[in-house]
Amino acid sequence: MPRYEYRCRSCGDTFELSRPMAESGDPAVCPAGHGDTVKLLSAVAVGGSSSVSAPREG
Repeated sequence: MPRYEYRCRSCGDTFELSRPMAESGDPAVCPAGHGDTVKLLSAVAVGGSSSVSAPREG
């Protein structure tokens, strides 16, 4: 199940919730009980290598 990060606008706490993707946009309540939260944008790092190189100009 994906984990989503949220920040509480009332107390400034940052927290994570595990929830289905279908519920990712649903409101979240912070651990202190405040309901004014915002979902943070998470950066996902994808590693790997490719055997195809970009064409060279020149």
